[in-house]
Amino acid sequence: MSRTSQGGLAMLPADNELDLTPVADCSACQFRDSLLLDAGCKPGDCCVSANSGRQIDRFFKVHPGLAADFTQDSFWERRAIAARYLPTNKLQPLLTDPDEAVRRVLAYRVPLDWLTLLSNDSDREVRITVADRLPEPELESMAADPDYLVRVYVARRLPQGRLFRLVADPDSEVRRIVATRIPRVSLGLMAHDSEVEIRRIVVQRMDVDDLAMMSKDSDWTVRYEVALRAKADLLLDMLDDTDAEVRLTVEQRLPTLILMAESHEH
Repeated sequence: MSRTSQGGLAMLPADNELDLTPVADCSACQFRDSLLLDAGCKPGDCCVSANSGRQIDRFFKVHPGLAADFTQDSFWERRAIAARYLPTNKLQPLLTDPDEAVRRVLAYRVPLDWLTLLSNDSDREVRITVADRLPEPELESMAADPDYLVRVYVARRLPQGRLFRLVADPDSEVRRIVATRIPRVSLGLMAHDSEVEIRRIVVQRMDVDDLAMMSKDSDWTVRYEVALRAKADLLLDMLDDTDAEVRLTVEQRLPTLILMAESHEH
């Protein structure tokens, strides 16, 4: 199939284009007289010497036992790929590797009791992986991480009873997750959050008996959520709400609730 330029002139067929596949110089390779002769590697396809992640990965897939020989290699990608194939007991020297790509591999692979060694890593992706894997007893130590996305992972995994320190987190996404997970009895701590969406989550989850604290909220959508769930005595206090939609909801629900209350009395 030929390709056509914007001017309509036919270009060279795709199969005539230059092959840009990296090919290493086998004459300088340590495996020239061993693996190469035995078809254990192949230039341009399965090669540890080429600066090609795909070729390097194919090489270690065939020869995982050789990965340990490349942990100090000058090429970061070779070290990172080697780290995928190393036995876990040989990963520790790479915990301080200067390249974040290498440390990211380690964050996925190291034993859980090593993860705290990476919890203050300079790379946020490393810390996110740590926060996603770290055992719960150690997870709270990352609740003050400077990056909001790391704290998001912490908020998703912390036990509900330990979410209090994130109630006033500076990031709204972190607080939103906290609002969906914190014990219901503690939702009052977030009743005055600056984000309307978060206050709506609070109202939707809060115990009905606690809704009064939200009935005068400055945002009508929050008060509307209150009106959808409130008991009759609170609805009576909301009959003169400033928003027509809220008043309509109160007026629609109130008669039914009053009748139900009267029937229970009899």
